[in-house]
Amino acid sequence: MKHFLLSCASAAAFGIALPAAAHVALEQGAAPAGSSYKATFKVGHGCGSSATRQLVVSMPAGVLGARPMPKPGWTVAIDRAPLPKPVSSHGRTVSEAVTRITWTARSADAALPSDQYDEFVLVAQLPAEPGPLYWPVSQVCEQGRVDWAQLPQARQKAGDLKEPAAVLEVLPAGGHSHGHRH
Repeated sequence: MKHFLLSCASAAAFGIALPAAAHVALEQGAAPAGSSYKATFKVGHGCGSSATRQLVVSMPAGVLGARPMPKPGWTVAIDRAPLPKPVSSHGRTVSEAVTRITWTARSADAALPSDQYDEFVLVAQLPAEPGPLYWPVSQVCEQGRVDWAQLPQARQKAGDLKEPAAVLEVLPAGGHSHGHRH
């Protein structure tokens, strides 16, 4: 897994496109710790032949200030919860965090057909600590659902997982503690 993540991070750093995978994945596989990150979740298929009508992204611990990008034909719901301990961000005290963002198609016509591709986007502040950051995603279809939430265990390869969570490799900040990448 570590070798796979480093390969993804290296590819991302050099702007190399990785082959598309058959699951919900992040467009950019690596970002600096403490930076503002544009998370683009790529959805390449539905549940079998059934269209996607809802996408639910759960925020990893330490991710703050998540804000979704609206999608025409879809509603957006944002769930929040109190933080165990308030934190300071951009000179403000933050006492709650976004825990989940849900995009729901307003009609069957707005749902994402299984044979089409789309992206769901949010921006958020990444944690200051480097390491893998897993984003569980639930893909709800007109018939069925897939919970892309599996996490690799020790010595397990990402490719061995049937329904892996989207993963972002948070890289060391490189000498500066805060940056903006959109």
